[in-house]
Amino acid sequence: MRLVYLVTEDWYFVSHRLPLAIAAQAAGYSVTVATRCGDKAEEIRAAGISVIPFEMARRGLNPFGLLREVWAVARLYRKLRPDLVHHVALRPVVVGGLAARLSGVNRVVSAIAGMGYAFARGKKGWLAFTLGRLLRIALAKGLVIVQNPDDGEEVGGLGVDPRCIQLVPGAGVDVSLFLPQDEPEGTPVVMLPARILWDKGVGEFIQAARLLRSRARFVLVGAPDANNPASVTEVEIQAWLNEGCVEWWGARDDMASVLRFAHIVCLPSYREGLPKVLLEAMACGRVCVTTDAPGCRDAVRDKDNGLLVPIGDGAALATAIEGLLNNPELRRSMGVRGRERAETEFSSQRVIAETLAAYEKLAGMTERRTVS
Repeated sequence: MRLVYLVTEDWYFVSHRLPLAIAAQAAGYSVTVATRCGDKAEEIRAAGISVIPFEMARRGLNPFGLLREVWAVARLYRKLRPDLVHHVALRPVVVGGLAARLSGVNRVVSAIAGMGYAFARGKKGWLAFTLGRLLRIALAKGLVIVQNPDDGEEVGGLGVDPRCIQLVPGAGVDVSLFLPQDEPEGTPVVMLPARILWDKGVGEFIQAARLLRSRARFVLVGAPDANNPASVTEVEIQAWLNEGCVEWWGARDDMASVLRFAHIVCLPSYREGLPKVLLEAMACGRVCVTTDAPGCRDAVRDKDNGLLVPIGDGAALATAIEGLLNNPELRRSMGVRGRERAETEFSSQRVIAETLAAYEKLAGMTERRTVS
């Protein structure tokens, strides 16, 4: 069977889906990835996977641009004649879903990696309204994979048959690579490892850093994203550096090494699918502080493997961090619990097995429809 993944960026595919594609290949699928080719395309090819360069906007609903992309993907699908397509994240789900309908592809996996910027703003704007209408059409056939129950309810509210919605917990974490280590000596490090976006809670993190700068080092690990309307600018980051309230370590692709420098991992995000970085921190035995938001609360249980705070509340975030700074033993015990949950609930092995099973489930669904 020919399996085609549609994803906007090659780096995202390598970070979140390459192990799945390799496993699918080992299971007998002929795998192709259609994506924008940057620095990671050769890494995908080195795994024996075909790569087709494809330029897709990461966001925006310009109707002419959207139609061009849908038509281009439909042409690609007519040429490749895939048995199964797997669309990863909202833009590919919309574009690929519409293209699959045009090109007659019946086996479609739509992977919702979080409902994104529009829905994080409360579903009242035109962007959320328009995106919801497009998703209703794009998700009308195939199987929808969501990463948390809240997104499952959102998708169900669009009219998708609940039997066609499957919960798979994120991209998983390689628990053989991300290993627990003792906390380092010295001043505690509170780390926010994510793209530097306002809706990742960066503003609240800076607020907490200003309140607690005498107690800990506050570190940003990641880069701004100029294509995202919620991106922090480098000018703003430089102002924080000049103020002395935060350090900036830039974007890193060696997170298993970076996380060992942290005492507390913080992600005060407004909404997520299931944050991979929290799973990685948990696998490394690090206590996490995050928000009581979709996706975040599915990775971190309050007072179990970390602490939850209200969305957008920098003072509450500072209070939670300060409590953990005052209690090294609590950090340790919550870190141990996080490692346990990473192994039993969120390992990449489990996620890959559940996704391959979803492929088989979809094949059975389409065969039954054909027979009937």
